[in-house]
Amino acid sequence: MDVSLAGWFIILLALFCANVPFFNERVFAVIPTKRAVKSVWLRLFELFVLYFFVGLVAYLLEARMGNVFSQGWEFYVVTGCLFLVFAYPGFVMRYMRRQKR
Repeated sequence: MDVSLAGWFIILLALFCANVPFFNERVFAVIPTKRAVKSVWLRLFELFVLYFFVGLVAYLLEARMGNVFSQGWEFYVVTGCLFLVFAYPGFVMRYMRRQKR
């Protein structure tokens, strides 16, 4: 896998993973919950865990291609904010869209 393809793969994976907590009622899209509706805190916890999952996949792809670059705190702040921006469509669809009655 070349660098360009790996970059696009990580971006699409992050977009998908950022919206998973908002588009289903299962934990990590696999484990059913006891309640009919997941709480906001569970969705945020999922978002947090999926952020680190995408980071791990990106790290593994980078290590496979060559040298892994060390990152400072700025990198994690920027990628965390980008992950939250990617989650915005799912958040809007879940909490801000008008419900049909």
